[in-house]
Amino acid sequence: MRDDDGVRFLQWCLPRLRLRWPGFRKVRKQVYKRIDRRLKELRLADVFEYRAYLEAHHQEWSALDGLCRIPISRFYRDRALFEFLERDGLPELAREACTRAEDRIRCWSTGCASGEEPYTLAILWRVRLAPRFPAVSLEILATDVDPVGLERARSGCYCPSSLKDLPTDLLDRAFTRLETGFCVNAEYREGVEWREQDLRTTMPPGLFHLILCRNVAFTYFDDALQREVLERIVARLRPAGVLVIGGGEALPPGIAGIEPWSRKLGVYRRSGQPSGAGASHP
Repeated sequence: MRDDDGVRFLQWCLPRLRLRWPGFRKVRKQVYKRIDRRLKELRLADVFEYRAYLEAHHQEWSALDGLCRIPISRFYRDRALFEFLERDGLPELAREACTRAEDRIRCWSTGCASGEEPYTLAILWRVRLAPRFPAVSLEILATDVDPVGLERARSGCYCPSSLKDLPTDLLDRAFTRLETGFCVNAEYREGVEWREQDLRTTMPPGLFHLILCRNVAFTYFDDALQREVLERIVARLRPAGVLVIGGGEALPPGIAGIEPWSRKLGVYRRSGQPSGAGASHP
């Protein structure tokens, strides 16, 4: 596919999917490859024929929506963020839970792709933080719209490149090495629940202490959908709960009830935190 043809096609179709072109600039060639495979399946010559096909076959929009999902994930992605969560974020939530005589921290990892992010949290908590807070457990709900990615997450097995950023002590403790790669040990899968869910239309019930929504909504969704999703996410955060977005993302302006904790790392807190918690950093 020629790049100029692909750009024009994406700029035409993405708004109809409530997605935005700027989020796809860097990953557009991956999308082109997927669309080219789909053209061959449909025996269509080019994206111009595909556009006509979409106009005539409304059900094809669902297939195109799937082609536009480009999961990019690995363990311990964005080291500075996980160092912040280990040093400040999770201990703060654990201390507050102890103060309220609660025995668990509820976390939601949305857009979890193949599971690297929720497993990183589970491993980090169990190895580095659980010994400091033995009365508190970490429960993680991991959701994604892609059933194939979720099946891989449930299997818990990964190629070495997915673990290249993970600190050695976490890798050695939490994984078994096989000929084909590395698999998460059983005890580090406990407390992680996997659920197929489309963030654009559905959210889990209940309130969460920690929500991670990184490099999904605030990269790919259009402006109006970003606001809708953020309002629903904030409503699912407990007072003083923590929201994490991608370090290169920005929240839509004017949403009440959320304050920065670390703008640089994309960490925010729900208003109403206890005195002295959640001070804003640059």
